[in-house]
Parts: sequence; C-alpha cells; structure tokens
Amino acid sequence: MDLIVENGLVFDGLGAPPRRCHVGIREGTVATLSEAPIPRAPHTRVIDATGHWVTPGFIDLHTHYDAEVELAPSLSESVRHGVTTVVMGSCSLSLAVGTPEDLADMFCRVEAIPYATVRSLLEERKQWNTLSGYLEHLEGLPLGPHVASFLGHSALRAHVMGLERSLESKVKPGEDELRRMEGLVREGLDLGYLGLSVMTLKWDKMGGSRDIRSRPLPSTYARWSEYRRLTRLLRERGRVFQGVPNVSTKVNVLLFLLESAGLGRRALKTSVISMMDARASRGIHRLVGFLSRFANGLLGADFKWQALPEVFDLWAEGIDLVVFEEFGAGAAALHLQDAVSRAELLKDPAYRARFRSQWTNRFLPRAFHRDFNESLILQCPDASVVGKSFAQVAREQGRHAVDVFLDLAATHGDALRWYTVMANDRREELERICRHPDILVGFSDAGAHLRNMAHYNFPLRMLRLVREAQKRGEPFMSVERAVHRLTGEIGEWFGLDAGVLAEGRRADLTVINPEGLDAKVDEIAEAPMENFGGFVRLVRRNDAAVKAVLISGREAVSGGTVSPALGQERGFGKVLRARA
Repeated sequence: MDLIVENGLVFDGLGAPPRRCHVGIREGTVATLSEAPIPRAPHTRVIDATGHWVTPGFIDLHTHYDAEVELAPSLSESVRHGVTTVVMGSCSLSLAVGTPEDLADMFCRVEAIPYATVRSLLEERKQWNTLSGYLEHLEGLPLGPHVASFLGHSALRAHVMGLERSLESKVKPGEDELRRMEGLVREGLDLGYLGLSVMTLKWDKMGGSRDIRSRPLPSTYARWSEYRRLTRLLRERGRVFQGVPNVSTKVNVLLFLLESAGLGRRALKTSVISMMDARASRGIHRLVGFLSRFANGLLGADFKWQALPEVFDLWAEGIDLVVFEEFGAGAAALHLQDAVSRAELLKDPAYRARFRSQWTNRFLPRAFHRDFNESLILQCPDASVVGKSFAQVAREQGRHAVDVFLDLAATHGDALRWYTVMANDRREELERICRHPDILVGFSDAGAHLRNMAHYNFPLRMLRLVREAQKRGEPFMSVERAVHRLTGEIGEWFGLDAGVLAEGRRADLTVINPEGLDAKVDEIAEAPMENFGGFVRLVRRNDAAVKAVLISGREAVSGGTVSPALGQERGFGKVLRARA
C-alpha cells in the first residue's frame, strides 16, 4: 500500500453504520477496507486514526469558485475542511463562454468579488471560448479538489444573443438563437456538464462601468418558454436544473416545482435555493417543505432544496451588501461605484426619504429582515457606536435608525463594518431543515461574497450540530446519516463519481477528530487570499477538527496544515463529468 489509514471509525457515505477498520490505499484508489492489520511496505505512509472518524470527502454542491480556481487552483479554504469535490457554474454564471469584459460584468458585482482582479485575469489568461475548451483548460490546472460544473444560462444567453440584446426586456431570442442555445446545452451535456443553472432573481445586477450596469443578469430576461426549451434536454438526459427563484416574492418557486413534475413525463431533477428559517418570513421553511413534499409525492417531481446546516449570518461594509439590491433605493446606491458620489446620494434628503419609505414598508416583498435592532456595529472610526445596534444608537440620539445608518455609511463608507443574522438562528428549526427529505446540504457560495460570508466549513458545522444533539440526549439524526447527506447522497443525485468510501473507489477521504467539533467551528477570522493581491476574506479556521484530507490518495491536508503541493502539482483533483 502507498498509504494506510489505521484504526478509524469508517463511514461509507451511503448511510450504513460505521465500522472500525483500516483503509488501504494504492495508486489513488481504496484497495482494501480491512478489520485485520494491513501489511506495510517500507515506503507506506501511515495515518493513525484512532478515536477519529474516517469519511468520504465532502461535496460542496454550490460554489462560485469559477474565478478563484484560475488564480489559486488549490481552493484550499474548502479543502482544509474536508471538501474534496466542488461544483461551479452556479446561479446562471459561468466562465465557459463569453468575452472577459462581459463575464467580469456579469460575475463580480453579483458575487462581491474584486472586479479589477477578475477582469485582468480573464483578459490575460482566457484562451478558450468553447464548452469543451473550458473543461480542457480546467483539466490543465493543478486542481486541489475535484471540480464539476453547470452550464450558466446567463453566459450562454449573452454568448448567443450578444450581451446588449440579452439584457433587453422586449427582445426575445429568435428561433435560430434558441436552437443555438439548445445546441450548446446538448454539447455541454455530452461533455459531462451537470446541467443548466438559471437566475430569476432581479436584484442580482450587472457590474462594470458600461451603460448596462445595474441591469439584472441576462437569465432573468428569459421567459419560461425559453427555460422549457432547455429543460426538455435536461429531462431527457436525467441532468440537473439549478435555479434561483425570486426569494423576495417567493411566488415563482411554484414554477420550479411544476417544471420538475413528472406526471406523464420523466421528472426533471431540480435544485433550488434555499430552504432556511428566515427572520424576514418566519415559517416559510415549513411551507416550502410542504410544497416540495406535495410535488415529489403527488406530482412525481424530483425536487431538492439546497440548505445550509448552520446559522446564515452576514458581515457588511457600509451599504455595500447584496441584500440592498432588493429594493430600489438600495440598488440606486450600489449603482454608484465612486465613494464620493455614493456618499452624496446617501446625504440627499429626497433620497433618504425614499430609502426610509421603502425600508419600512411592510407590504414590499423582502428576503432581508430590514431590522436595525438586529444589526450590530463591529468597527467604525466613531468608537462611540461600536458594539451597538443601529437602533440602539438611534434611541440614544433620538433619531430614526435609517437616518443613523445612512449618516454612518455616508461618513465612513467601507470603514463602517457591521453584522447581522439572516436565518437559521433557531436550533430546533435548523434541525428540522437538516432532516427534511427534500434537501441537499449545501449552498455555501464558497468563493463569493468574500467579505460578507464564510460557510466553507459547513460540513463540520453540520457534524457538530448532530453530535451536540446526541450529547444532549436529543438526537435528531445519526452521524452516518449526516455523513451520507454530506457525501454519497449528493454524489448519487448529481451523477458524480464522488462521496463514497468503498473498495475500488477513488481515495477521497477526510479524517475527523470528533473532539474538535466544538465552538471553534463557529468562530470567524480573516485571511489573505492566495494570488488576489492581498485581498482579505472571511474564513472559519478549525484545524483541530480535521486531521487529514486525502484527494486521489494524496495528502492534501495533514494536521491542519495544507500541503505545499496542493494547487502547485497535478495529481490531486480532476474535472468530474456527470455520468451518462
């Protein structure tokens, strides 16, 4: 054997009870699972997993690593937490086809990624403009984890129609353009793309400095007849339709449910964000859970909500946060790139009245709770407000909380840093979500919202949630079922060769110290991004929880330390293609 993981409690990723045994690895494959000691050669590397869990590598089914993989293909912020497979091309966004400027304008504002870095990267390195060329390019990178991808509908639509036409509400694609899109989808499915991702949420906006700035993404302009032309191909091939509904109104999620239905036809695998216990609409997770149960049970659908097994929290700098795109006044501020112009707008009396009216309007649909009592100021040049909510400062000053927020944002800009919780703050409801039969555990958005979120370690936080419930004597899920939800269940549904620890399978596995699944998995920190010019992102680092991570039988992480070879040498991750 090249490597042996000894004495661990081994989970297969399929939900079977774990067993204590040794894992023998040879040439990147699990050669044996043995309860008897495995003979060693002089070169054999041994990892002692006594008292540890040995699981398949975790799968992150919703990332935006499309840009980061180009500059830092190790994707080590996910790998260090046991993730060995990531899925890109989410939310209608992909770098497979399109010009560097078009792709940067589509990608960076929506996902809060440094525009200049991504634009220059694409202009310097993008030598492909075909679906096959993109996968070949990815295969040439020294990948850390394995990578799979969706076809991004916004990118396809702009590529076929031209960006300007794809962003016109009165322009429908012609029959020849629809056929070209169908041709690209067929080609992509033949190549092993997982399926098609679309966007219907209008507050995801175009960036850049052209006249098209602040228009919604190209996918949002498509009619459902256009989606159906393409989902027909997915349905025929058993591939996945990934969608972002309008999370403000929430109504068009019914269209995704109906599209998935299988009455008289093959069910369409449909994955939608997101089931969560939102502060803005308590109880919505129970309603949507009932709807998916109805669709899957009585309509023959194959519908899955994406769900995070943890508190969904956000950090913000000034007014620069995607949730402000949800209403007109917020989007107007984010439209302005120049800090001085934005500050002037925030001080304008007419604008402030508009902002306050929309912020406090109880009848406007919302995903963000818009409660300044639940927004804590973390950093500000004005030290007197730090550690308080905007509402508390307003009460002390005898002013409206909206005026306090706008004044602080206008005066201090990005130096004003604050925190809020969007969803999943009630433990019992979070446990209910995690055990719901119609969820897939994911939606980390890894590689995006770099200063706003840090969900890279969601698998560890789910295992902690399960373990803490067992320690309280209130179990809601077994550990083996939790591992299944994080690995084999996702791999099987997406048609990926990933998520199973068995003889003859690729040796992607994680060695976890269950004693390290403590409060530290929730702690936030900051760390510079590799090759991003010193840009600092939010992370959660809990190295005591992960003893080792193996990708294709090679040690990617050992004792909490990422291997220097990860992202530098070939032989770890590869491009994974959907099974035919």
